Amino acid sequence: MLTRETTEIAVIGAGVVGLTIALELVDQGHDVTLVDPGQPGMGASYGNAGTIAGYATSPVGTPEVLRSLPSLMFSRTSPLAIRHRALPSLAPWLFRFLWQSLPARAERNSRALAALLSNAADLWDDLALRVQGAGILQRRGCLYLYETPQALAAAKAELDRRRALGVEVELIGPDRLTELEPTLPPQAGAAFFTGATFLDDPGRMMGLIADSVLQKARHLQARAEHLTRGPDGVVIEGPGLHLHARRVVIAAGAHSRRLARQAGDRIPLDTERGYHVEWDMAKPLLNRPACPTARGFYLCPMAGRLRVAGTVELGGLSLPPSPHRLAKLVEGARAFFPDLGPPDREWLGFRPSIPDSLPVIGPSSGGSEVIHAFGHGHIGVTLAPVTARIVAGLLSGANPGADITPYRANRF
Repeated sequence: MLTRETTEIAVIGAGVVGLTIALELVDQGHDVTLVDPGQPGMGASYGNAGTIAGYATSPVGTPEVLRSLPSLMFSRTSPLAIRHRALPSLAPWLFRFLWQSLPARAERNSRALAALLSNAADLWDDLALRVQGAGILQRRGCLYLYETPQALAAAKAELDRRRALGVEVELIGPDRLTELEPTLPPQAGAAFFTGATFLDDPGRMMGLIADSVLQKARHLQARAEHLTRGPDGVVIEGPGLHLHARRVVIAAGAHSRRLARQAGDRIPLDTERGYHVEWDMAKPLLNRPACPTARGFYLCPMAGRLRVAGTVELGGLSLPPSPHRLAKLVEGARAFFPDLGPPDREWLGFRPSIPDSLPVIGPSSGGSEVIHAFGHGHIGVTLAPVTARIVAGLLSGANPGADITPYRANRF
């Protein structure tokens, strides 16, 4: 039997962005209902590299990527792949991506990312303390690895651009890298992001945030499929779901496009399919996350295991996992740690990807009773508390604490 329920604020999506928004709202005394068919925090928020990537000021689309796009797209060893069966539906997104990769637009997008990222680490410190998860947040920095002198030299200009945007980074040589990570094979050098932090158990952190939220909020385990505006709010409907809310936040990640359209906005959102493989081990092989930049994945030391996460596969929500992408992660990990046996588990998740690499944050075009908060791509974990602070400000009528013009839905 269909139960008709009411709430002050409905948050559609219980990934890390939806959870942190809900936490901010319940702590301010709002009546909040989470709507999500799955277990809170166990989607892409669970399977990521765990990095709080305040250094991620470079959008995916850049002039360098534009120049190398043909080889990236059609090489089986590339960190970027496109499932050919999805190419017809991806074409409009790809054209926008190419446009956003031009120099002036890439520079604009980089500045907009840097503005959002500037206080992400501080807000994560606060969030971890609020949910009793401070021990999961590790303050040891992060490494970008360069396997050849040519790659190291080519990286200097990009690292200078990041420094100009406020990123703390040191370029270190082989000896210093060996001091930091004695188990790594020889490298030409590395970029050491000294101020970076990471989660050594993203799933556990998501569980703590969800527990804190659900002490004061409800979770309706249902899929939101339809939004209908009325004179006193919005009705959210789906199989077994009928919820009336005064205000709605769309934070459904890769599943947000259809709901945003119903709210009045056509968002060029598509899906990046992210993979990870894990090896259980008592002692981690690394002290901090390390990204072999030419290979497009992270080696992530986590509690009781090594997680290898990354690469980008554009291919929508419905296709099965690609055995080849998983095999490339295993092969890449063994290039650094040859003694690794078969992985203990593998995983596929879905990231919401926007052509300009900027999230969509702000009121819908149809009215401010619906707020967008999705499209964070690779940095959803990093930007979750930042987005939560902005959204809570918008819902309260206060200053959101940031100029949200670059992130509004009407930019498209």
